Amino acid sequence: MWDTIVKVDLTSRPFRLIGDSGDVYEGDTLVIATGAQAKWLGIDSEEPMKGKGVSACATCDGFFYRGKKVAVIGGGNTAVEEALYLTNHSPDVTLIHRRDSLRSEKILQERLFAHKGVTVLWNKEVREFVDGGGNAGLVALELEDTVTGERSRLAVDGGFVAIGHHPATELFRGHLELDSDGYISVETGSTRTSVEGVFACGDVADKVYRQAVTAAGTGCMAALDAERFLAAAEFAELAEAAE
Repeated sequence: MWDTIVKVDLTSRPFRLIGDSGDVYEGDTLVIATGAQAKWLGIDSEEPMKGKGVSACATCDGFFYRGKKVAVIGGGNTAVEEALYLTNHSPDVTLIHRRDSLRSEKILQERLFAHKGVTVLWNKEVREFVDGGGNAGLVALELEDTVTGERSRLAVDGGFVAIGHHPATELFRGHLELDSDGYISVETGSTRTSVEGVFACGDVADKVYRQAVTAAGTGCMAALDAERFLAAAEFAELAEAAE
């Protein structure tokens, strides 16, 4: 079954989901696994360079740059964590930030600044991912100083955009409790959301690990939680009927 859900009604059971086809789907439980998408810089050269040296996931693609020079773009926790992770593969990691200070947690900054394999470039914005042509892929980043406007180039083999993620939760805003970053809030140790019978798994509820294996694991948890919820509801109905 293929459809795009455009509206939900979680106020009563069965829950109602309306697709852009006009079809209405009903269920006594709902498992949400809509994921999250990486934020990108939005510059012209970015899209054609994805997979040719430009990535938004160091843990996914870092291995391919073993022994090569890489750069991470960003200044928050994600950027610092990815830069530190990449030092496991690359002897030369550059963190590029458009401001003169990082937004990440202090403990992460201390680890970053203490690492000899990481260089930080302050007040710089990436204006272009430079394609070497043919099968060369990414060969450099065109940078602009945010203070002076001066342009420069940094030779790299890989560029990792790490400026955060967009959880796909707009459909559920006003229906479920979301955290300050827009991720669905779930109870600790489960996939239960703020609405009984609704469960969330994967990156839509996880802004820390964001890996296929952890998403699959929480998917299994959500299936078990939903199964137990339905079993408990069925038992309650039978008990009520027996009275």
